Amino acid sequence: MVENKLAPICAFDFAKGGAQPVAEDWPAPQPDAKSSFRWLHLDLGRQETHEWISENVPSIAASALLQSETRPRCDQLDGGLILNLRGVNLNPGSDIEDMVSLRMWILPNSVISSRTRRIWATDELQRRAGEGSGPESVGDFLAELLHGLSHRIELVSLELDDQTDGLEERALEGASSLHDDLSALRLTVIKMRRFLHPQREALDTLLRNESRLLSGSEITKLREAVNRTRRTIEELDASRDRLLAVQDQIASEQVRILGRNSFILSIVAAVFLPLGFLTGLFGVNIAGMPGTQSPLAFWLLTGGSVAVGLGIFLVFRALKWL
Repeated sequence: MVENKLAPICAFDFAKGGAQPVAEDWPAPQPDAKSSFRWLHLDLGRQETHEWISENVPSIAASALLQSETRPRCDQLDGGLILNLRGVNLNPGSDIEDMVSLRMWILPNSVISSRTRRIWATDELQRRAGEGSGPESVGDFLAELLHGLSHRIELVSLELDDQTDGLEERALEGASSLHDDLSALRLTVIKMRRFLHPQREALDTLLRNESRLLSGSEITKLREAVNRTRRTIEELDASRDRLLAVQDQIASEQVRILGRNSFILSIVAAVFLPLGFLTGLFGVNIAGMPGTQSPLAFWLLTGGSVAVGLGIFLVFRALKWL
């Protein structure tokens, strides 16, 4: 190993009496008999994290914890669970749709999690544990973690819904330059849906878990967080459909404007085409042109052109083209 000391983001032993920091330099995955479970939260950016995971976690689970690119999943393995989840990216300067990954290896008395970027839901659990309080079991830990993740995802979904409302109102008012805002919002919704759909499947698999990791009451607590995730996905689906409707409305308006402009240009061309023919015909510089010796010829040509234009206008009005 690189060094015989692990530097986790946080490490706590939980029991009914509260939470206590883990003081071991190179901690074991499981706590002593006095504690109900141990939580080790690790930073994948540190080399000793890779060494510790490779040494203390089964190879398949270790690979899941160390992957740089992940998708939500829940797989049962050797009496434990591999659980990968996503949360919204609330870090400063980041895009919320660039969702952060949380990788976990869960045993009846141990939760080992890893991440590359800050996750606010785990920060909240860390803060509470630092104050000496926290969940009393692995199931309660998962319920609180999922509540934190789903709550923040739900808040972002509501914000996207408000932005969709604003775009709809602007579209109804006939506002221009909606295209950039619409494209950016649609991209955000699409990216979030892309991660949340497999997350819902992973959480459904977790609820169907038949191992001894979760009790009936803990499953009930988890079900509420899963239901919130389902509602959020439904809200994102609704936002996607509404944005498609706004896009269709904008496209229809653009087609209408284009058609109107083309029609106006066609009318103008229809009026001036015969006039252009007449003026061109009488403008040729060849012998035999009538009226070349008459002082009234110009005015007669002008009057005739006006009469022709007026006649075309009246015909268009009669045909209800104008």
